[in-house]
Amino acid sequence: MMQRLIKTAKTAAVLLLSGLLLAGCGESSAKTEEAMERIRDLDYEGALTLLEEAREEGENERLILRGTGIAYMGQTRYQEAIEAFRGSLALSDGFVQSIDYDLNYYLAAACTKAGEYEDAESVYNAVLAMEEQEDALFLRGMVRLRLDRFSEAKEDFDRVVALDPANVDRIIEIYQALENGGYRQAGLEYLEALLGRKDGKLTSLERGRIYFYMGQYREAAAELEDARTAGDSFDASLFLGRSYEAVGEYNYASNVYESYLAKDDTAAILHNQLGMCRLKMGNYSGALECFQAGKALGDQSVMQSLAFNEIVAYEYLGEFSRANELMQSYLKNYPDDADALRERDFLSTR
Repeated sequence: MMQRLIKTAKTAAVLLLSGLLLAGCGESSAKTEEAMERIRDLDYEGALTLLEEAREEGENERLILRGTGIAYMGQTRYQEAIEAFRGSLALSDGFVQSIDYDLNYYLAAACTKAGEYEDAESVYNAVLAMEEQEDALFLRGMVRLRLDRFSEAKEDFDRVVALDPANVDRIIEIYQALENGGYRQAGLEYLEALLGRKDGKLTSLERGRIYFYMGQYREAAAELEDARTAGDSFDASLFLGRSYEAVGEYNYASNVYESYLAKDDTAAILHNQLGMCRLKMGNYSGALECFQAGKALGDQSVMQSLAFNEIVAYEYLGEFSRANELMQSYLKNYPDDADALRERDFLSTR
């Protein structure tokens, strides 16, 4: 059961959308800005109320619709989000601005969430007709994988790599997309090509991360130890610990995380990783402390994982009432988490 329950932090396209949420996109005003703060705090209902007040006070309708779409996405009301984003796009003055790209990315994300992959592809086509952007190419490739059009997806990914062949993060994202789509071998080819570069510009940290995703954990650990010694402390500690976790050496992984956190306890994701190790070693109260310490830092990029894993820790401690209480709150913030919905059903029987 544990393998199904604990959650790692999400990255890749999720982080891209987080960046869009935080990006400024033109003149705003008080109620709309306050609504966006509510969205960052996952208070979608409060945000929608403020956006309606902003409309009544005559604030910028285009930004109101944008915020409304983002709030609806948070509530998994994807069709309403699509309608809001299209309404905002319709208010364009005919001159392409940064907000038009921003809205198209959100619209495509909502279409993807709604399972309308062909519509999402059409949106990315529109973006690429305006300007060739790596993000649009990459995300269109992901949508094309969903449509079982591997060769076209690979064309997009190849073009992304051609535009920025030294972008290790993006190439790893391509690998992850292909692996998740059932094309791991094709993904490995990108990593192998990156590792085989002859210019000698890859750092120990980059090589370690590549080996990690290739599943060569001993090689990864050797590179990451060098990176940690050289000063790439946070990223090296994260991936070094994960490499030890991958081979079941949870004590070693815990020591890596604890060593970093002893110097800097503000890394929420390392609190999460340490908590996961402790869960696997049967130290449930220690795991709970880690998840709660991580949550207290307020890092939204890790908050979902920390909140879910806190519930798991309470379950293992036999505190099912508290776990159920937290699950109800969790599902208000993350209503489309299938694992959580199944876990809620489990908790209802305890």
